[in-house]
Amino acid sequence: MSYKTILVHCDASSKVEHRLGVAVDLARRHCAHLVGVHVLQPVDIPAIFDTTMPTADVYAAYEAAAETDMQRAAAAFGRAIKGTDLSTEWRLPRGYPEPELTLQARYADLLVLGQTEPDDESQTPPGLPEAVALSTGRPTLFVPHTGARLPLGKSVMLCWNASRESARAATEALPIMVSAERVIVLIVDPRTSASEHGPEPGADVASWLARHGVKVSVRRDVATDADVGSVILSRVSDYEIDLIVMGLYGHSRMREVILGGASRTLLSSMTVPVLMAH
Repeated sequence: MSYKTILVHCDASSKVEHRLGVAVDLARRHCAHLVGVHVLQPVDIPAIFDTTMPTADVYAAYEAAAETDMQRAAAAFGRAIKGTDLSTEWRLPRGYPEPELTLQARYADLLVLGQTEPDDESQTPPGLPEAVALSTGRPTLFVPHTGARLPLGKSVMLCWNASRESARAATEALPIMVSAERVIVLIVDPRTSASEHGPEPGADVASWLARHGVKVSVRRDVATDADVGSVILSRVSDYEIDLIVMGLYGHSRMREVILGGASRTLLSSMTVPVLMAH
């Protein structure tokens, strides 16, 4: 079991090298075809356009900026694959990033995106990674803008809440987990029930993983006054984890937006890459 096509979003962010490093690392280990995608966005001029600059000049300025961004992204992709024997491809679709990346990712086994940056100077829309991950139907690996330890996936933490989303994430992460040195199944505030965790929370998922050859152990934790996301981040440090695997929005997205939740905490405050599925 392995990833055969890995797609990485290459925008003009100064941190794009972080996600490219992770994508190249995984492509090497899985002998995967690596696809770099940079989306050429159309210029949007409001219907009410109040400026002394002629419209033609606005278009020209935008096109020049878009060309600079494309060249910067292409150069970063070229540097990342230089000296490798990987099968690679460079794509330049025209359109808006969310629908284009959503479509492109459907023909890949894994999508690699960067965490939304607070001071991003590229043209990448805020919230793009989250929106694409929710709509593409493919597993998404979010790489923090602070970088990642390579090789990725030596010490993995699967955040398990017995939901459909966590089951999908666990399945999609199997190519990484089967070769990990250790996988910790973390269960926060588990409740025994016939319809969810069963009589011994974590036992069933651990048995399933072990049959795949995963070196797995189970840890149960409580959130007390902290939210679940904060507990996860704390255990990442405690257990020296280099990859988190979890479902994206196990509750309704609106509930997570209003009340907060593990997905939202991890997307904003991740310290290591997070592989999510919805």
